[in-house]
Order: sequence, then C-alpha cells, then structure tokens
Amino acid sequence: MVGSRPSIAHRRAASLVPRRAGTYTAMTMARSTLPLLLSAALLLAAPAPAPAAEQFEVLAERAGDLVQVRAQATVHAPLATVWATLTDYERLPEFIPGMKHSRILARNGATTTVAQSGEARFLFLSVPVEVTVESTERPPNIEVRRIAGTLRHLQGRYETQVITTAPPVVHLRWIGTIAPAADLPPLIGETLIRLQIQEQFAGMVQEIERRDSARRRALAARDGKPADAGTAGPAPAGPGPNPPGAQR
Repeated sequence: MVGSRPSIAHRRAASLVPRRAGTYTAMTMARSTLPLLLSAALLLAAPAPAPAAEQFEVLAERAGDLVQVRAQATVHAPLATVWATLTDYERLPEFIPGMKHSRILARNGATTTVAQSGEARFLFLSVPVEVTVESTERPPNIEVRRIAGTLRHLQGRYETQVITTAPPVVHLRWIGTIAPAADLPPLIGETLIRLQIQEQFAGMVQEIERRDSARRRALAARDGKPADAGTAGPAPAGPGPNPPGAQR
C-alpha cells in the first residue's frame, strides 16, 4: 500500500540490491567466496603424522604445469633394509597410504615395470590414480618414470646416502615432478600432491623402521641378547632384491 511502512521481507530484499548495477551478483559473490572456502579447507587439512625418523621434510611448489616435490628423511637402518623396502614393489599397498594395487608387469635387467592404482585424497576430494611406471635401479639411486596412466607426468628418483654404518644411518631423498590428470585449481592440486607424497613417504619410512626393528629383534633372539636400537648387524639371509653394490 502506498505510504505504508515496508515489510520486513521487503526491507531484507532491498538490502541485497546493489547500489551500483552489476556489483553483487550470485556469480561474483561465488567467485569472491571461493578463495575463502579454499583457504579454510587448506587450514583444516591436517598433515600426515611424521615418523620418528630425523629431518623428515616434504616440500612442493608449482613450476608451470608441474609440481616439483622434494622429500627427505634420515633413517636409522642399514642400506640393505632401505633398499629392500624401496624395491618391494608388490607389497607396497601394505604400507603405502592410498595405494590399493601394485603389480610387476615385467623385468628387464635393472628396470622393473609396475602397474599401480589407488587414490589421492584431500578433504572432500578423492582423485583416482592409475599409473604404470618404470623403476630403474642404479645404486645408490632408483629412477622412476611414468609410461602410461591417468597422471599426465611423473618422473623422479629415490636417492640413498649412507651416513654411518655403525650404527647404521641412511639419508633417504625423493626428488621429482608430478602433474595430475584432473583439472584441479592450482592451489588445490599442489596441496593434494604435497599431502599425498607426505603420507606415502612417511609410510615408506615407517616401514623401513619397522623392518629394521624386526631385524634387530631377530638378531637379539638368535644371540640371546636384548635388542639394541643402536647396534647394527647383517640382515637375515633370505630372498629379496639385491642391495646396492651387490652382484646381480
């Protein structure tokens, strides 16, 4: 009614009308709030718990269409244990988070072709990953490259460096570049890769530590002595990949 006081509904509706045409539309409001939502999601993303290894660190930064990744840790284990864990391809799903399947397709000298599948998870996102890689063992490094799969790019290497042999200490590094197949926002894609690599690298380090602890317990039981975390000894004999420097 003309001259009557506007209703509460009308006043609320009027408060949403922009003072300048085109200033606040549903699309522009969505665009302006998306960075805030992504920032909140990143703050809520808890990093994977780091293992007990020293100097555990994972860094990732975007370089064009690729994400450069550097991961490192110092583990108290013999090089033979580290190498055997890195090359235990078909058992990787038992201790690598997010990996569901890992199957050896072929061996050709120092190169092993492996088909792997799993998923990368980040909050509400779950990105399936299927990739076939060639893993070439050139002690003291293992070079890995993608030859097929949903990842657009994957190339890198594990580097192993013996710090001391008594007690056994090895510095382990992963250096590489990755590009996911999914068209994710740059900030989300980079964070997704960093968190996934952090989880997987932590899983690898924890398995190395677990295997060395079992090795030391077995040695202590054989010798009738208590296991000493700082005492190194030869790894138990058995089947498995040759350690660096071993005769092939």
